Parts: sequence; C-alpha cells; structure tokens
Amino acid sequence: MKSDGAKTWQEDAWDGPDAWGTSEFDEVGTERRPDSRIVIVALAVVLVVVVSLVSGGLWYLRQLNPPDSLAGVSQAATNFTVNSDDSVASVSRRLEAEGFIVNARVFQFYVSRNGGIDLQPGYYLLTPRSHVGSIQKVLNTSPSATFTKVTFPEGFTVAKMASRIEVKTSRISTQDFLSAASNPNFSSSFGPNDPNRLDGAPFRLEGLLFPDTYQVSGDEASSTVIDRMLRLMERVGIQEGLEQAKTKVGRSPYEVLIIASLIEREAKIEIDRAKISRVIYNRLDRGMLLQIDATLYYNADPSAPFSDLKAIDSPYNTYKSKGLPPTPIANPGRAAIRAALNPAPNPPLNDPICKGIKQAVNCAYIFYVLSDDKGGHTFAATIEDHERNVEAARAGGFLP
Repeated sequence: MKSDGAKTWQEDAWDGPDAWGTSEFDEVGTERRPDSRIVIVALAVVLVVVVSLVSGGLWYLRQLNPPDSLAGVSQAATNFTVNSDDSVASVSRRLEAEGFIVNARVFQFYVSRNGGIDLQPGYYLLTPRSHVGSIQKVLNTSPSATFTKVTFPEGFTVAKMASRIEVKTSRISTQDFLSAASNPNFSSSFGPNDPNRLDGAPFRLEGLLFPDTYQVSGDEASSTVIDRMLRLMERVGIQEGLEQAKTKVGRSPYEVLIIASLIEREAKIEIDRAKISRVIYNRLDRGMLLQIDATLYYNADPSAPFSDLKAIDSPYNTYKSKGLPPTPIANPGRAAIRAALNPAPNPPLNDPICKGIKQAVNCAYIFYVLSDDKGGHTFAATIEDHERNVEAARAGGFLP
C-alpha cells in the first residue's frame, strides 16, 4: 500500500511469518516407540529374576522343612550326642551327615538369625528331617532338663533291664548297661561278704538293683543310672530291716536278697510270698535241695526243655546243688524282700495239711505246686500230700 507518495512497504498481517503457522514443508515430528526387542529382553530379565527368587525361596524353605516332614512321613526319634568341644558348625555338619537336616549351611544361617544355640554336652532326642526350628529348639533345651521314663518291673534280671533301657532311651545300649553292671568299682552295702562268691557269676550286680520307675535324664550315662538303682535298693533294704537280716532270719543281707529273688520269680500272688519264703528256709534248715524251677531258667535258653535244664551241672541248678544259688536270680521288689525277712509261721497242728502228723514241730511248709490259673500254689507238709497235689495240678492243666 502506498501512502503520501512514499514508497514504503507495509506488511499485511496475514503476510508475516507469524501468520504462516506450520507449513506443510516443515518436518513433521514422529512419536518414537520402544524397540520391541528391548522390551522382550527386559521382560525376560524380570521373569528370570522373579523365577530365581521364587525358586530360591522354595529351595530355602525345603532346606528348612524337608519334603518328608511336609508330607507327614513319620520317622523315629533318634539320639544325637553333643560333645564338650562341639561348635554350631561341627554340630551342623554332623546333623547333615547323620540325616537329621538337609543342609548344614542353611541350618547355620537359620540358627544365626533366630537366636543361636547354647550348646551343652549331652544326649538329645531328635526326629530326622523335621523343621530346623524344631531341631534348634531341642538343642537349646539342656539335656539335664529332658527325661525319659523307664520302668523296670519286679523280677527283671540285669539282662532284661539292659534290654529295656535300650528300647526306652535308644541312646543307652544293652551292652553299655551290661558293661557298667559288671564294673567291679560298683559296690553295695548289701553285697556278698565274700566277693569270691561272684566269680563266674553272669552279672555281679544281680539282685542289687532296685526295680522301679526311673526318670533318666538326657545327660545320664548307664553308670549313673545303675548307681541310682544301687542306692535305691540300699534305701529300701534299710526301710525293710535288711541290715538286721542276721538277727531276723539268721542269714546275711545278701543271702536274704537271693531268697527274695527266688520268691519274686516263684510267687505270683501276695498271699503266697510269705509261705514260699517259709518253704525255702525250712528246706535250707533241713539240708534239702531247694528244687526251685526258676533257678534252672536263670541265664539259660528259655526254650530249652525242662528235663534238659534239670540235667545241667550248675550252681544254679537247685535240683542238683544244695543250698542257695551263688547270686540272686533276679532283682526283687519291696514285697519280696519283706517276705524274705518275714517268712510265714509254719501251720498249727490242727491245719488240714498237718493231718497224720502227731507233733506240731514236725508240721512245716516243705512243698508247693502251682494249682490255679491265677498263679496260686497249694502247699504240703508231706511228700505224699505233695504228690497228690502235683497230680491234681496236672489234671487241671497247670503242669505239663
């Protein structure tokens, strides 16, 4: 546009660059998408990490709680010994080697993050392949605070006691117990006056171990258990008056324990004990053979025929050897000891078993035979009556 004749150029508003806007000639911007290969690789890496974490976690859990325990597979508890010089590392290695745990390093890692273990020497009852937390808990319990109840019935021999304690504790073996029972350092105030009496005896402490229920702690050895049994027999013996045996029955305390063991093995019911005791004393006083069946079976093959046992030359064969056997044949309980110290009086002359006997001094309990299915016996003062009683017992099926 021209004005006042001057040649000037005035831009129209629509002619300036500002009015041009975006030209179709400008480079059009494009949105760039991630490379699909990179995405795939990244996802794969993430997936690998996740799978590794999950797999590692599952692996770790299986080390803590093995598949056997998860499946409820029952395994017998077994003893594990911690020694005085053990460390968590050495215990872990043995736990793995003996099959209690799957991985020693995992066990140490777990224990270190869960309070550790205060190891104390002793015996621990562990269940193989149980959760390591359970094993840690048991190992953190002092063995002196864990107990196994073991009951030894009256009349058990030392050999039977040894078998019983192995079954109940599984850590004290039969041989350990028998070896300790043969240790000459053990003594009892009621032992034999002449130690030579024990020469050749199967078990020198037979009859001196009191049969009872004992709480055996996790750190006890067979020797300490035996010592407790010896001391309890002494205590019971004192309570029953065993130290006055010579005055009461004319026999040493050890001989009374031998007699008590015979009563224990022969008497089945309470009422028979004192009478069997009297039979034994009467036969000893008269120089008769005791002829007690139970002595034949002591330390003998239980399946051996009775006739074979009667033919054996042995100090325990009371059908051949006079007097008492050299040792007790079992460990008697309190009732048998009491009966041995307090035999029943002989029957009065008016008792039916004294029929035909003219003087009371001649009527005495000399014989007995099993006569009922409860283990009761019939007693006799004469051989004739005894033979009739034996025939009746055979007819009743109580004798072979």
